[in-house]
Amino acid sequence: MADINVEAVLKSLSLSEKVDLLAGIDFWHTKALPRHGVPSLRMSDGPNGVRGTKFFNGVPAACFPCGTALGATFNQPLLEEAGRAMGREAIAKSAHVILGPTINMQRSPLGGRGFESIGEDPSLAGLAAAALVRGIQSTGVQAAVKHFLCNDQEDRRMGVQSIVTERALREIYARPFQLAVRDARPGAVMTAYNGINGTMCSENAKYIDGMLRREWGWQGLVMSDWYGTYSTTAAVAAGLDLEMPGPPRFRGEALKFNAAAGRPPAHVVDARAREVLRLVGKCAPLAAEVQERGPEREANTPETAALLRRIGNESIVLLKNEGGVLPLSRDKTTLVIGPNAKVATYHGGGSAALPAYYAVTPYDGIAAKLGAPPAYTVGAYTHRFLPLLGP
Repeated sequence: MADINVEAVLKSLSLSEKVDLLAGIDFWHTKALPRHGVPSLRMSDGPNGVRGTKFFNGVPAACFPCGTALGATFNQPLLEEAGRAMGREAIAKSAHVILGPTINMQRSPLGGRGFESIGEDPSLAGLAAAALVRGIQSTGVQAAVKHFLCNDQEDRRMGVQSIVTERALREIYARPFQLAVRDARPGAVMTAYNGINGTMCSENAKYIDGMLRREWGWQGLVMSDWYGTYSTTAAVAAGLDLEMPGPPRFRGEALKFNAAAGRPPAHVVDARAREVLRLVGKCAPLAAEVQERGPEREANTPETAALLRRIGNESIVLLKNEGGVLPLSRDKTTLVIGPNAKVATYHGGGSAALPAYYAVTPYDGIAAKLGAPPAYTVGAYTHRFLPLLGP
């Protein structure tokens, strides 16, 4: 991947080629234009580790403490170090862009993806995200902060309208993005599935073009969340540069037809293609380390393991220790209760799921400290779904 002259390449492209750049070609890759020296970029989740391109049976990766734990460290230099480690993990997976960090607000404990977010405080979320982004991008890998904007509930998240006052939006929900943009200049921003006050985020010119770009002065690529594009011309005109994933549903031939008729105008298509090319240019320093559509490898090192443990330690506060329960004593009987005691639940689902380099169950960890297996009972078993009736 060589550095590219964005304006020279843009001038040489046909309308069809420009439109081709504005959507992914599959779940994780952008369009390459080899004739013009434009490579394909690979993206990877995510919020607590760089999984690579496979949802199942993928190459093991470093599982970082979740976003809430990262924020609970209140340690920006440590989070920069975590970001650098994430960048190295991305390079091992031949990825150019990490889809994270997540900086939505934890409005309710019922939010199923709240653990991905850094916390309920807008300033903490923004400053912590900026530290992570600085670390990630110091390796040449680009970060895509998400989900812009007001994507703070899971119920009907693909189509819900967030009805919010301008003051609340700016002081709470947009503040983390503003701080991340100000302090770290992320290479990309991912829009949200939801709408704001009647307009879907991926086609909301007021906040993409107006606030993010013009008011905050940010330059970078705006991509949709996966299947979060809902229009052809409106999304392009609003400032959405890249529809993901591919093949496109609203761009491709539909956008070529509209653009040929001047809807959107040629200069708007140019503006969208320019941002895609700029992101390619920002990833150019990775050329020596990241092969286009390259292999996915492990990068497990003692240094990474020590860093993960350090982050975990700094994210935890012991609030109460009645009766001197801790530290565990080999002279006392220890009883472990709970259905998850013998399960290593080390990540959430969806974008945060990944196969970790190693995992230790609570039961095994306690047994190792005691030097012998503790007593155990399952206790009250909980089910995610209602169990089937049987004989």
